Amino acid sequence: MNGIVSLNPSIFQDQYGRNKRKLRISVTDRCNFKCMYCMPEHPEWMKKQDLLSFEALYQFCDFMVQNGIEKIRITGGEPLMRLGVVHFIRDLQKLRVKGLKRISITTNAHYLKKYAHELKLAGLDDLNISLDSLDPEQFLFLTKKKLKPVLDGIAAVQDVGLPFKINTVLMKGKNDDQILPMVNWAKQHKIPLRFIEFMPLDGDQHWTQADVVTEQDILNTLSSQFQIQELQQEHEPARLYRLNDEYDVGIISTISHSFCGECDRIRLTAQGELYNCLFARQGLMLKPLLDQLVTEKDEVIRQVANQALYQQTSTYIWHKAKGFHSLNQQTQNQQPRKISMHMLGG
Repeated sequence: MNGIVSLNPSIFQDQYGRNKRKLRISVTDRCNFKCMYCMPEHPEWMKKQDLLSFEALYQFCDFMVQNGIEKIRITGGEPLMRLGVVHFIRDLQKLRVKGLKRISITTNAHYLKKYAHELKLAGLDDLNISLDSLDPEQFLFLTKKKLKPVLDGIAAVQDVGLPFKINTVLMKGKNDDQILPMVNWAKQHKIPLRFIEFMPLDGDQHWTQADVVTEQDILNTLSSQFQIQELQQEHEPARLYRLNDEYDVGIISTISHSFCGECDRIRLTAQGELYNCLFARQGLMLKPLLDQLVTEKDEVIRQVANQALYQQTSTYIWHKAKGFHSLNQQTQNQQPRKISMHMLGG
């Protein structure tokens, strides 16, 4: 694959001085689960020809690493539903000499029993696994799938020695009874656990503030069983709490205590649209430029396309909003955006 030469080997930065070090790339909008905080009831899948090719995705990753990106996370939909993703992870290893430090994936674990060993051999560094309930009936209600393949996938990842975290999205009246069971299970198995507040990114746009299990709600529940010590927050969205001086649990409180001031992330959808924020109203369509850079042989034309890619990307990133709450205030009277979590990744 022909790499893109960076025109300005610097770090992409927004207007609030936040350097961009982490890139989330969605490789598919398809998922075999129907989680209500993510997937619409009747999704309209992207056509295959509208997806970015892995060659175009690699071009973009190459370009971004040369401009400061150090960590790439592969998301979906469910990324393991797209054929070729393991080979793509193997290709990304070539970017480590240019500054890439970490390659991760976010998955629902349903296919991990099949792919865990291949992912390890491909050079994957770690995984985030979505698991919102340990109760089989509740899990079936939340996802429309059985729990056992997920637990089998988690066991497979443990067997091959890949580091991973569990992410649990909590919703009032749906699975907020899982706080203590999830902590006790994760603690017993020595698995890092992160609770995530329900965000307004559900496909059918039924989210309300009343559905959110807040950070304080979680702490109140935990305090019934554990002594809690707040730890110093590192450069990650989760605030960490030590339980009984022996186990650390994280809470990502985007709604009640947003971490926007430290945000170093940008996101690319599977159809090639760049989003400077998870909640941004508009993205930047880069697919035509990336497709051109994959196929174009004329070096002069490639240089023009390369320059356009840099200028458009840097300008769009610079105009990133201050954060979730400022965006929310600006857009209260606007039509809801069509893009949701299943197209942007977590």
